[in-house]
Amino acid sequence: MSKKFAIGAIIGAVAGIVAGVLTAPKSGKETRADLKAKAQELKDKADDQAESAKAHVAKTAEELKSTAEEYKMRGEKAVNTAIDDAKRSLGRNGK
Repeated sequence: MSKKFAIGAIIGAVAGIVAGVLTAPKSGKETRADLKAKAQELKDKADDQAESAKAHVAKTAEELKSTAEEYKMRGEKAVNTAIDDAKRSLGRNGK
């Protein structure tokens, strides 16, 4: 049994070494280059998303400004109409 155990241990060790070599991390230089490339990719993606968000905010702000102007004009018209109606009403009552 010890002979079979030794052969199994040798086969296991060889398999472990092969697996280790195949899955070993890249060299430090290669890893740093990969990290730098990934970081640049993420930065570019973030920049694109920031530009998209900025454009969306600008569009929404313009729409809100337009809506606010419209409500302001409606309010002014309503106030002026109410003032004119009040003046006419007071003018009739004063006759």
